[in-house]
Amino acid sequence: MSDVIKHECGIAFIRLLKPLSYYQEKYGSWMYGIQRLYLLMEKQHNRGQDGAGVASVKLNSALGKPYIDRTRSNSKSPIREVFDTIYNKIENSGERWKDVKWVKDNAPFAGEIYLGHLRYGTHGGNSIEYVHPVMRSSNWRGRNLVLAGNFNLTNVDEIFAQLLEIGQHPRDLSDTVTVLEKIGYFLDEEYESMLQHYKNNNENLKAATHIIDRELDIAKILREATKRFDGGYTIGGLIGNGDAFIVRDPNGIRPAFYYADDEVIVAASERPVIQTTFRLKAEQVKEIEPGQALLIKQDGSYSLKEIRKPQNRQSCSFERIYFSRGTDKYIYQERKQLGVQLIPSILEAVDYDLDNTVFSYIPNTAETAFYGMLKGVEDYMLREKHRIIMNAEKLLSSDEIWSIITSRPRFEKIAVKDVKMRTFITEDKSRSDMVEHVYDVTYGTVREGLDNLVIIDDSIVRGTTLKQSIIKMLDRLGPKRIVVVSSAPQIRYPDCYGIDMSRMNEFCAFLAAIELLKETGQTDIINDVYLKCKEQLCLPKEEMVNYVKNIYAPFTSQQISDKIAQMLKPEGIKAEIKLVFQTIEGLHNACPNDTGDWYFSGNYPTPGGTKVVNNAFINYYEGNNARPY
Repeated sequence: MSDVIKHECGIAFIRLLKPLSYYQEKYGSWMYGIQRLYLLMEKQHNRGQDGAGVASVKLNSALGKPYIDRTRSNSKSPIREVFDTIYNKIENSGERWKDVKWVKDNAPFAGEIYLGHLRYGTHGGNSIEYVHPVMRSSNWRGRNLVLAGNFNLTNVDEIFAQLLEIGQHPRDLSDTVTVLEKIGYFLDEEYESMLQHYKNNNENLKAATHIIDRELDIAKILREATKRFDGGYTIGGLIGNGDAFIVRDPNGIRPAFYYADDEVIVAASERPVIQTTFRLKAEQVKEIEPGQALLIKQDGSYSLKEIRKPQNRQSCSFERIYFSRGTDKYIYQERKQLGVQLIPSILEAVDYDLDNTVFSYIPNTAETAFYGMLKGVEDYMLREKHRIIMNAEKLLSSDEIWSIITSRPRFEKIAVKDVKMRTFITEDKSRSDMVEHVYDVTYGTVREGLDNLVIIDDSIVRGTTLKQSIIKMLDRLGPKRIVVVSSAPQIRYPDCYGIDMSRMNEFCAFLAAIELLKETGQTDIINDVYLKCKEQLCLPKEEMVNYVKNIYAPFTSQQISDKIAQMLKPEGIKAEIKLVFQTIEGLHNACPNDTGDWYFSGNYPTPGGTKVVNNAFINYYEGNNARPY
């Protein structure tokens, strides 16, 4: 997308089911698990530029020997630094690192269970403390907990208060620490309850701990811990006893996939990275369903269990539009269909004048939608050719037929993104001038004063880059009309489940609606929405209503699009500017199984989402730029 937003984290999990010697013999290295984890993480690099981390657990480690290892980085190349650290620690052991038995007993990260994480922070600083995996340590093997996740909770304050009520004093008010301590508390409770049982029966405690390690009920722990979670999450966890889990929220907001055979159990945030890393077909990689947890016991057995009752599935549609790798066969098809769905609106925007229209896209994530748009235009032209030929009132000449059948859409690579521009200039005017040059154009592709130029982007959030750079750049080609197409609908509402879009004044669609209300003398609606939002502050979040929808209600989507176009048109631009947005119906047609559209519709899958949007509007009205949750 042309506007930069921060978004998703990613997880990668591997459980080796054979001894390390097996992988040494079959694949030439006992580091098979480490190597595959590296691939899983590198191929999800799109999800984490802020930091990366890896933790591992050794099974059956000798007493007094470390059995949990962890390393994290928040450098500019965090994945590379993490794995450099791992390899350096191993290779520092000299030639002994090739001795499988020795490394199993002595080398760090020579384990059977691995959990990797890629961080793309939404809020908060880029401190190493915020980088996953995070850890809760104990001298009891089965009470050690390592967590990594792709999540945001809307009710951290509520869960934090619960922790205080039970006597805890968490070190930080953040969803990361809160989730860690919440799951950790119930892990402690389960472990202590079982230990007390054996104490009461005068059992040998050393032997008892081994029994407890085998019998820990991870599903029960997760059910208790996640009871009050409001938000989107995929959370991976390792326990010192060798158990592990991947749990997904009941609405399926955040994605999670897995694969298992007799050698490995693997999980990740994206399907194609598992496919590529292990050379699998799409059908072999399964989805962890909403509300489920993939549970792996210390003996390598695994199961899928319902942790939370599945709700109406509302998996994030932005995952399909923008975040996820487009190499997933389903996402690729859906992105193409997003382009196809836009054709009627695009044709109307160019007055059906395809002879004088050039089609292109903003690199890189809109490229697949562009192919769909192009297919849609081609299909339309084929139908038109058929209609013209069939309805001809006279016998067409060979030249006329040739002219009809050889007509085709005009498509060009218009926009070229240059290297990232430095932002050392502080003066607003100078900075704006520099931003204009982030993109360059291919000259000579548009007939000056004659052609329409249609250019597709995956989404339009703030519109800042459009105004400061892209439209100015496109206007240099001299088109009669510039039609900017968004494969996503108008983004009207904040996200609170993982994306850094939580403030109302960040959305050009919202600001356009506010301007329209002012222009039409309907400012009373703005005040009324504010008062209604304020009145709800004392209500439980389950009873709140999204009154911010009233801001948009007086206007059609087209009216808002036209206003956005007006607001984003820079001074001195000669071309007419039009904006075309995907409809919500078009989005659902393209992505029928991932209907999470709260960014566009305001229909949040959890009560916490409604609370967030009301708080966000209050903050906007009062001029408060704080995070609304």
